[in-house]
Amino acid sequence: MFASLPLTALRTFESASRLLSFKAAAQELSVTPTAVSHQIRALETWLGVPLFERLPRQVRLTEGGERLFHSVHGALLDVAQSLDTLRPQRSAGHLTVSTTPAFAALWLVPRLGRFYAAHTDINLRLDTQCEVVDLQQDASVDLVIRYSIGDYPNLYGQCLFDECFAVYGSPEQVARASTQVPTLISVRWHNAQLYALGWQAWCDKAEETWLDHTLPVREYDEEHYALQAAIAGQGLVLASNILVSQSVASGLLVPYRPQISVGGAGYSALCVPGRERHPPVRAFFQWVQEEAKRSGHTL
Repeated sequence: MFASLPLTALRTFESASRLLSFKAAAQELSVTPTAVSHQIRALETWLGVPLFERLPRQVRLTEGGERLFHSVHGALLDVAQSLDTLRPQRSAGHLTVSTTPAFAALWLVPRLGRFYAAHTDINLRLDTQCEVVDLQQDASVDLVIRYSIGDYPNLYGQCLFDECFAVYGSPEQVARASTQVPTLISVRWHNAQLYALGWQAWCDKAEETWLDHTLPVREYDEEHYALQAAIAGQGLVLASNILVSQSVASGLLVPYRPQISVGGAGYSALCVPGRERHPPVRAFFQWVQEEAKRSGHTL
């Protein structure tokens, strides 16, 4: 049934497609770049369609190559998982989760103890960065938690929660804000459109004239720095109700006029289709969904 399948060529193709480099695939497979090129050519001849566009300094998947990569990557992942279940001494499950530094520090890490306690056989590595990870090409990352106003039709995912922005400060700063103009704390980072108009929108909705004054706005490039500044009593911060939840629960921050808020974006847990069947990924999806419900911010 499978005697005619070019398994070596398919494994070579998966590596070259994931890494988008014949040289990198050769290093991963411990063969020469010439051998990788030969296997890819043989597979293209066998299929009768080109799988890569050869550019001067890189390769790029064709439409047919993209379709084949998704199928082959998922199939090889399933085979690897099946083999692992048959080993007398099963290797510990490994899981790499990528998200933003702020979400990791302010929401995920404080809750991870419950995941470790429930899944002692899973080794979780947390990768934090603001750049968007291309899950289709970077197989070292199993799952991402993304913050966005868009959706991801080419990925398997679960919506965790939508957020809103409100104003928070230390108890002393909040008590003082009704009688004097506060110093405002904001965030300036790569997704600036989500923050740039936030203070203006909140002030308009609250009918506050704070922005008419010439007081400086304290700006930070990450949310957790902005929250620390607010906790230290340096002003009022416009913050996500998701990221501020731990500080509010502990009493370090309190809301100012909590009935006033403006819309934000949403958080989703995502992976390449097929990888959700991988036991550590499946366990994390289930756990993070339960934690989202526990937090009271689910959709």
